[in-house]
Amino acid sequence: MTTVDNGVNVQALLDAREVLRGAPEAAQFTWKASAKWENGVHSTATIKNFFGLGAEQSHKSETTFTADHPEVFAAEDHGITPIEYLLVGLASCLTAGVASVAQNRGIQLRSVESTVEGNHDIRGILGVDSDVRNGFNDVKVTFNIDADASKEEIEALVAQSQKRSAVYDALTNPTSVTVEVA
Repeated sequence: MTTVDNGVNVQALLDAREVLRGAPEAAQFTWKASAKWENGVHSTATIKNFFGLGAEQSHKSETTFTADHPEVFAAEDHGITPIEYLLVGLASCLTAGVASVAQNRGIQLRSVESTVEGNHDIRGILGVDSDVRNGFNDVKVTFNIDADASKEEIEALVAQSQKRSAVYDALTNPTSVTVEVA
């Protein structure tokens, strides 16, 4: 019997699932990000702390993200656009899910690549046409996976990853968002 190692501690995830069945209040997490305007449409966002397991938590280090717009929008292009970060989040979440599901199912991965494309009519955000939405018209995710598995098994990995993805869920289901001024 070959041991599969995709770098995912599935036992820890399964143990956490069992513990949280009996303590649902500990499963309530609040993820946090803050952004500071720099100049023009350039901002810097940071992520360090979050709440979970009933207490404040911290990542090992603070992570900084720079967002801007490209020069074709008369901006300085100091970083990717905020809507591109949404694509990064979706690609990262689904890809991590594939690795986790593969580990749990005993499938050895050799490589996993995902490409995410979002079609966007920018007339909405520019106020050109009020009938055009501000966000993506559609998003397409394409996986290229090399694994010790059949095509059907690989498709099942992707389907399960999609089913359990927090980012996929947030994009495809209504999420209440409140914006306020402090």
